[in-house]
Amino acid sequence: MTIASRKERQKEELRSRILQAAKELFIERGFEDTSIRNIAERIEYSPTTIYLYFKDKDDIFRALHLEGFILLNQYFRALEHVQDPFERLKAVCKTYINFARENGEFYDLMFINRSPINAITKDESKWEEGQRAFGFLVNTVQQCIDKGYFEGMDAEVLSFTLWSMVHGICSLKIRNRCDDVVTEATRIDLDKKAADIIVQILDRMHSKKIQ
Repeated sequence: MTIASRKERQKEELRSRILQAAKELFIERGFEDTSIRNIAERIEYSPTTIYLYFKDKDDIFRALHLEGFILLNQYFRALEHVQDPFERLKAVCKTYINFARENGEFYDLMFINRSPINAITKDESKWEEGQRAFGFLVNTVQQCIDKGYFEGMDAEVLSFTLWSMVHGICSLKIRNRCDDVVTEATRIDLDKKAADIIVQILDRMHSKKIQ
C-alpha cells in the first residue's frame, strides 16, 4: 500500500467515525442538542478537524440522510423481481413501513428533520437518492396503469398520494403520536395492520376503477 493510499484510507475511516458519532448523538440527544463540539468530543478530536470534512452540522446530517436513502433503495431493490407491478406496488407500501420501523432514526432524519434538505438547498444539489426512491414508486405505478389498473389516474399524483399515506403512518408512529390516541389492542402490531389496510385500499381502487 502506498503512502497516498494509506492516507486516503485513514481519511475515509475518520469521516466514517464522524458520521457514526453524529448518528449516535442524534439518536441519544436529538438533532437540536447535537453540536459539532459534541461530535468532536465523541471521537476525541478537535472541532476544527470536523470542519476539514464537513461544512457544518447540516452537511453532516445530509451525509447521514444519504446513507438512509441508499439503505431504503436497497430495500426496494429486493422487490425488482416481483413481475406483477400491482403486487410489487403493494409490496412497496409494506416494505416502506418495514423500513421505517426498523430504521426509525434514519427515517426521522430522511423525512421529518429539515436539516439535510437545508444542506441540499445551500449547495443547489439534486436530491438524487430521494428521487431514485420516488422514481421506483412512480415507475411501478405507471406499469400498473399500463396494465389497466387505476384507469384515468396520473402516475406521479397517485404515487405522491400513496407516499403521503405511508409516510403519515410512519411519522406518527416514530414520533410517538399513536400511544395516547389509539387503544392498546390497536397498538399491537399497528404497522402491519396499517399496511394491510393500504393494500386493501389499493385492491378496492382497482376493482372499482376509481377515477
